[in-house]
Parts: sequence; C-alpha cells; structure tokens
Amino acid sequence: MIVEIQEAYRGKTVFLTGHTGFKGSWMCLWLKSLGARVIGYSLEPPTIPSNFVESNIAEVVDEHVIGDIRDHDRVLGTMRDCRPDFVFHLAAQTVVRTGYQQPRETFDVNVTGTASLLDAVIALSHPCSVVCVTSDKCYSNDDRPRSFVESDPMGERDPYGASKGCTELVVKAYAHSFFHPERYNDHHVAIATARAGNVIGGGDWTPHALIPDLAEAAKSGQTISLRNPNATRPWQHVLQTLSGYLLLAVRLNNDPQRYHGGWNFGPEEREVLSVAEFSEFFFRTWGQGTWRDDSGVDQPHEAQTLTLSIAKAREQLGWYPRWDTQTTINMCVAWFKHYLAGKAPVEACLEQIHQFEHDSNSL
Repeated sequence: MIVEIQEAYRGKTVFLTGHTGFKGSWMCLWLKSLGARVIGYSLEPPTIPSNFVESNIAEVVDEHVIGDIRDHDRVLGTMRDCRPDFVFHLAAQTVVRTGYQQPRETFDVNVTGTASLLDAVIALSHPCSVVCVTSDKCYSNDDRPRSFVESDPMGERDPYGASKGCTELVVKAYAHSFFHPERYNDHHVAIATARAGNVIGGGDWTPHALIPDLAEAAKSGQTISLRNPNATRPWQHVLQTLSGYLLLAVRLNNDPQRYHGGWNFGPEEREVLSVAEFSEFFFRTWGQGTWRDDSGVDQPHEAQTLTLSIAKAREQLGWYPRWDTQTTINMCVAWFKHYLAGKAPVEACLEQIHQFEHDSNSL
C-alpha cells in the first residue's frame, strides 16, 4: 500500500482544501515528503496554537492560499492556475458542539462549500481524481450496537452530523449527474467520499476534542471533565486515516468505475474504546493525569455508540489499520512531549510519517 502511494504522488500536483487544519497540515507534510506539488486553499488556521503555524507549513507547501471554500470564483481561479492531478477536499466546520452553536454556518460551509468546490471541478474541465472527506457521523445513528457500512442511510440528528450526511448526498448527486463513472472517458473526473472520524494525533488543538484536553490535563497533572465517558468512538491516528485518503485517490485515478462512491476508514472493531478507557490509556502512557465523570451535566446530544465497518476498504482497497490504539496513543504522547520540550514540532511530524511508512512496509 505505502509503496503504491509513494510512487503515485511524485511530481503530481495536489489541490488541498482545509490545509491549515489539523489533518490538512499533516497531509501537506506527507504529500511534500512524497514529492508532490501542493497547493493549499483554506481559511486562516482554526485554532491557536495550530500545527499549521507551529510546523511552519506555509513555507512547506508550494502555494498557500487563504480563501473561503464558498467563494466559487476564487476556488476556480486557484484550480485553473495549478491544474491539479488530485483534489482532496478537507475544508469544513468539523466540531459537533459548534454545529449546535452555529447550525446555519455549519450547513453552509459543509454543504454549500462542497457544492462550490464541485462546481469548480466542472468548470475546470481538467482530468483529476477528487476525494471529498466527510465524517463517520454522516450516518443516521440510532445508537444500536452495530458497525456502519457504506450503504447505510445518511443523516445524524445533530446539525454537524446532518450536514455531513447532506454533504454525502451532494457529492452523490454531482457524481451521478456530472461525473458518472461510466462516462469517465467524456469528463475524465473520478470522485469518491471518505468517511472517518475521531482522528487524533500530535498538533490537534480542536476545541472540545479529547486529545488536546487530555494533553493539557496530563501536562499540568490536573483532572479532566469527561462529558460522555461511556461513549465509544473509532479512535485512529491521523496518518492512518490519511493513508486511506491517499490510497483511495490513487485507485480512483487508475479505475474510477471500481473505486467511486463512499469509503469508511477506521480502526479494527476490537480496538474501539470508550472515552473513559481511552483516557485511562492516555494518562497511563503519559505518566500522570486523572478524569472525572461530568455526564450528569446537561449536554447536547451526541451518539453513544459509533463504529465503522472497514470491510469494504480491506477487501477492495487492500487498506487496513497499521497502528493499534496503544501505538496511536504512544505517538500522540510522544508528539506533545516533544512539543512541550521546546523542540520543532515539524520534526516529530516527519519522524512519525517515516515511522508509519516503515511499519506499513514491514507488514
């Protein structure tokens, strides 16, 4: 898998939206290490601090464009200038609780923003493979203990999850209407969606996310409040998730009729942990830190159970998790300790990228 990725991106041009975000910053570093030309398009970094700033990603990418994904003319102009071989759409409002606070903005960014990008792909009229990233929360979740498969219905009950379900429907409509795989020889655009969530790693300072709270509590020796300790989530390292995106785009480029549609990326089912279990692992690995149960406090609705089936990715893409949960936690802890020691975080990112490639090639 990794050898295929390493060979596919060398000398290719990649248009990456959301490059100033957590996943986007890691994607920039990995793509540049693969020899790709990277054009990033995004708003300013969404957090202070951010891995984008701390790792100086603006100096790493070939072009750093600050712009709103809903600005169709700006998106199209940037894409026409670079004529990408691959498009990764990561720009989004990514926080569940922000969806409750700003529901209209969440739908606008996630749904209208995706339509804006796909309109630009139509107008670009240039061969490319497009991967639109949504979320594991795109599914209609009734909290039954089961793993979601790609054919399950879309649409969670909260604004964020619903917006991601809507995004999936938008991509499906564009794919059927303008980029149908059976008419690939006419339009030369291959498109798919990638569904992953609870992506974690060093440099994640997302508001209300677990990892930055755990790292802060472990650093200071304080107690963290867990609002939903019994909820289960498919925790996965950012590099594991990005490897799925990268491989999917390569396969799309080679065989669009086979690899179009939606794809789940997540950990093995046996690796799915509750928030409390994950926190215990993290604190034990760090060496200190405690948590308390704040689930009795009035909180907005979040699904209790969330697990993805990765059978399709395993069987058809040959993709499967390379790092288990403990390794993932080890990498998170190592990154934050490296950062807190005053060392350059980009060094930790690149070291972990190389480690992931090595471990993947060893399997």
